Amino acid sequence: MNTFSRRNFLKAMGSATALATFPTILKAANTNPRVIVIGGGFAGATAAKYLKHWSPSLNVTLVEPNASYQSPILSNLVINGQKSLSDITFNYNALQQKYGANVVHEWVAGIDAAGKKVELTSGRTLEYDRLIVAPGISFNPVSGLDFDKIPHAWKSGDQLIQLKQQLDAMPAGGNFVMTIPPAPYRCPPGPYERACLVADYLRRNKPGSKVIVLDANPGIIAEKEAFSYAFNTTYAGIIEYHTDVVLESVDSDRRIAITDAGDFDADVLNVIPVQSAGKIITASGLANHASGRWANVDPLSYESTARPGIHVIGDSQGTGQPKAGHIANAEAKVCADAIIRLLGGRQPYQQPTTNSACYSPISTTTASWATVVYRYNPATKLMTPVPGSSGAAHRADRESYRDMLGWAGNLFDDTFA
Repeated sequence: MNTFSRRNFLKAMGSATALATFPTILKAANTNPRVIVIGGGFAGATAAKYLKHWSPSLNVTLVEPNASYQSPILSNLVINGQKSLSDITFNYNALQQKYGANVVHEWVAGIDAAGKKVELTSGRTLEYDRLIVAPGISFNPVSGLDFDKIPHAWKSGDQLIQLKQQLDAMPAGGNFVMTIPPAPYRCPPGPYERACLVADYLRRNKPGSKVIVLDANPGIIAEKEAFSYAFNTTYAGIIEYHTDVVLESVDSDRRIAITDAGDFDADVLNVIPVQSAGKIITASGLANHASGRWANVDPLSYESTARPGIHVIGDSQGTGQPKAGHIANAEAKVCADAIIRLLGGRQPYQQPTTNSACYSPISTTTASWATVVYRYNPATKLMTPVPGSSGAAHRADRESYRDMLGWAGNLFDDTFA
């Protein structure tokens, strides 16, 4: 029986944060080394911030095409109307004005690893001494899938609004059909969380409707006890859950998911495709994981094992740690610290620790949680769970919902403020 309590969860989350951060200002070489960070999400923005915070002399440039970032964390609360998109939208003003980093709002055309240059689509070239790549995820193609008609809503932004509008227009007694890709994918509990919040919305607004979940995995892969209770008890008769279902194609015009278990007609169809590292990872020869989908790195520094001098953090890394915002923030701090040490002629810290923690809203008033602490294992050279550090809620409750908002607010501030 899992005896890891909510109190232990909060303690583990706090201790892991302390272990993943380094309050002493570290100094790089006396010159002003150039570090470029590609991607301004939880991984990239945190790395740029802490590089400047811990070593103000560094010349740090964040390359991010968008002027603001819309968080996937809490994004399902936009779909059910509890949050607006502006509530989870953040800019890079503090990074520039408070910490002194450069921010370039352009797209990256390519990386010249040999010449240590980043080429932008505008034709500009930026030189670096160390490069961090944090592009998040990309979606593998699905035959017949048209995202203009069938939104994934898995990167926040306009697709969230589109999915919400489709849900609002859905007739009573209709079917909301969603697909879950095989792991790993961004935010392990996210699809189950979405199923619950949509079921809650339908129960209140569209009587007689169903949520049909087509999971490519053999079962619930995160917060299993809490989600199983939600599916089978809280939303009994509303959520219909299918396992080991492989999506083969989509009829986007008629909103049909075509699978190896049959065809599923939907009034609203939400397809979450198989995911891979951001496209710049593959284009730059960094996707050397056995699956061909992720970038292998040394967890002591997150330096690529394919291209020296380039570090990969966040959803695109292939360490086996989850792909989620909270742990991406922790990885960014480990990476920033390692780069500062390397630029100063030292070795990375040999015992890095990270924490994967999250809260999942189950209804408009309740949430569940899960956590695990990872530590570097010098024998295997992997980040492995610390014995006794993992735990998850048995049931969703109101207190966890309140804690969720505080947790998210702290993470938002630590990344963007």
